[in-house]
Amino acid sequence: MNRYTYDLHIHSCLSPCADDDMTPANIAGMASIQGLTLAALTDHNSAKNCPAFFACCKKYGIVPVAGMELTTSEEIHVICLFETLEGAMEFDGEVDSRRIRIPNRPDIFGRQYRMDADDEISGEEPDLLINGTELDLDEAYGLVSSFGGVCYPAHVDRDSGGIISVLGDLPTTPDYSAFELNDKESYSSYVKRYPSLADKKYIVSSDAHNLWSISEGVNTIELEDEEPGRGYSSAFVRHSLIEHLKRR
Repeated sequence: MNRYTYDLHIHSCLSPCADDDMTPANIAGMASIQGLTLAALTDHNSAKNCPAFFACCKKYGIVPVAGMELTTSEEIHVICLFETLEGAMEFDGEVDSRRIRIPNRPDIFGRQYRMDADDEISGEEPDLLINGTELDLDEAYGLVSSFGGVCYPAHVDRDSGGIISVLGDLPTTPDYSAFELNDKESYSSYVKRYPSLADKKYIVSSDAHNLWSISEGVNTIELEDEEPGRGYSSAFVRHSLIEHLKRR
């Protein structure tokens, strides 16, 4: 077992609300400066910058996790994390088919840049990524699981896109095993007000949309990182992370 410093909710320049300098290379570099050893890229309704993010993290010795911040049909934000990059990209294709297409207005919402492994712009997403999809909470939960991932409500302690803000409480279904907080200090008050949170793991992440908001290495998680007979691998760390988040 080893203890990893993490931030599992970071947006790149593919998210229109993120700064244009949130490129995969810049994110990986800042994550290293901040002392992170495990980081997830979770753009709005897309995982298309995850391949470049994996390449950039390798240079800094950071274990990358491919993910997405999905907006459901209820306008609730859920974090979706995957054991493999391939699983994330297959999920991305499914989400693409369930998006509600509205042309992006860069002058209002911001640019949506796709990046390559050399941190160069490879394209721009033409349709807005921050609006709701056709996937409801239950569908999203099942679909993420089918691609070897785990999903849980994002920033439950915030109003915008928070599941409690939208529904008034955490629903009994899907039966989430974890939830995310933006502010660690809010844990006690939220568990007291919403007892159903008490038996779930909680993750504290930044929801960074700019480089200076990426978490410092203060939030930690203990994970197995050596597979019996095979030794250490970042793939096994990701496996351990997903299994950890699924367990009660």
